[in-house]
Amino acid sequence: QVQLVESGGGLVQAGGSLRLSCAASRGALSNYYMGWFRQAPGKEREFVVAINWRDAGTYYSDSVKGRFIISRDITKNAMYLQMNSLKPEDTAVYYCAANRLLVTRPSYEYWGQGTQVTVSS
Repeated sequence: QVQLVESGGGLVQAGGSLRLSCAASRGALSNYYMGWFRQAPGKEREFVVAINWRDAGTYYSDSVKGRFIISRDITKNAMYLQMNSLKPEDTAVYYCAANRLLVTRPSYEYWGQGTQVTVSS
């Protein structure tokens, strides 16, 4: 069992930055992909980015490529999402997730509770 806890959401103006964190309850995540999804009101949950815990390989959605940066700290069992050049359309609840396979559909094995990100225009 893996518990995931996100933090770092908030309100920011368009063009600003936020950094999200995801703390995992245990190590031994080397066989997992850790990812970020987001869900805006009235919309389906969508894939944002994922990282291979073992080799730090990254996989970005086109909507955030060049603006968001995912990273992980193995020593802290933590993952981060640096979000730059934020747009109002980035407004959503952001979820941290873990899965043994790299997929972009929201079928990950473990999920955090989510953190709200609101970007004002």
